Amino acid sequence: MPERGFDDRNITWRTIEGFEHIAYHVLSVDEDARIVDLLFRFAANERIVLHRHMADYRTLVLQGELRIYRPDGELKEVRPVGSYVAAAAGGEPHTEGGGDCDAIVYFTNRNVRGPIYEILGPEGEVVATFGIPEFRELLEGQSAGRATPERAGELQTKV
Repeated sequence: MPERGFDDRNITWRTIEGFEHIAYHVLSVDEDARIVDLLFRFAANERIVLHRHMADYRTLVLQGELRIYRPDGELKEVRPVGSYVAAAAGGEPHTEGGGDCDAIVYFTNRNVRGPIYEILGPEGEVVATFGIPEFRELLEGQSAGRATPERAGELQTKV
């Protein structure tokens, strides 16, 4: 059977300067329900910055495979296309990346009460956070057609 990719022709992928190997498309920010839905595209055979999930989440791999790595770089898990995972906030810090092709993954973050993601530095220190306010700003910038969010420089300097 031929391998099919996710048709993302109608998605405008965005990036944030300083965050390598990942692009995003915010689908929805529901402050009342405390839910943020988005798509991430992870570059093939690359890894994103070390981070920790601070909100409950669910993922569905739409294209490729998502590779999860422990902080020391050891491959922890491979989630092939079609994999669905539901997990609680917290857990081990990790990096993620695509397999042999770009991975596209749907993330829904639930029960958001603070940061959704903590971005970690080389010593495990928190260098940036993304929560509802940041994703709302990304969505507004995306809707207005701005190339980068207004606070991108501020987020970048922390990374």
